[in-house]
Amino acid sequence: VKKEDVLRGQVLCVPGSVKTYNRFEADIYVLKEDEGGRKKPFFTNYRPQAYIRTGMVTVEVVLPDNVEMAMPGDSLKISMNMEKAMPLEEGLRFALREGGLTVGSGIITKCGE
Repeated sequence: VKKEDVLRGQVLCVPGSVKTYNRFEADIYVLKEDEGGRKKPFFTNYRPQAYIRTGMVTVEVVLPDNVEMAMPGDSLKISMNMEKAMPLEEGLRFALREGGLTVGSGIITKCGE
């Protein structure tokens, strides 16, 4: 494989040795405005970018049924649907970004489903 054939965020592995997912559950913290985060809450269907390892993917946030909105400063469990499948594992940390701002951080607690 030539260096120019591999893009940032891609994984080079033996075929079939790594499982990819397009959905995961995570514990996240939503940064407050004074921490450089959002001023306003977000809701289910919010679509930030998730930076996982060196890759970036747009995700769709799904809040728990009992949570109407995620406020800056909240810590909560959420689900995320990704635009494209990526290799993931439990315990992997990620950042949520929107318009050049880091708006949250999280840790993957469950892959798939």
